[in-house]
Amino acid sequence: MSNRRISGRRIRLAAIFEPGKPVRPVWFELDRRKHTLENPTYRWQDCVGEVTLLHFTVSDGEALYEIVYNPVEQSWTLHEQQAV
Repeated sequence: MSNRRISGRRIRLAAIFEPGKPVRPVWFELDRRKHTLENPTYRWQDCVGEVTLLHFTVSDGEALYEIVYNPVEQSWTLHEQQAV
């Protein structure tokens, strides 16, 4: 797999939300393929206007992905994918 930049591609993603713990992405679908995720490597937040976006760097063992959660829209987007 080559390195490629993906800007804001919406994805279907399953995540675990537990009281008192950070959200944990579990898997997502990309091009009709399910990617089971390991624990996030990095987490950070930034703001776009009034909206705080939650960023995650995650891996499925084959590639590294940057995914972003928008809590206002309750949507997930894929921003970047790199080969491991």
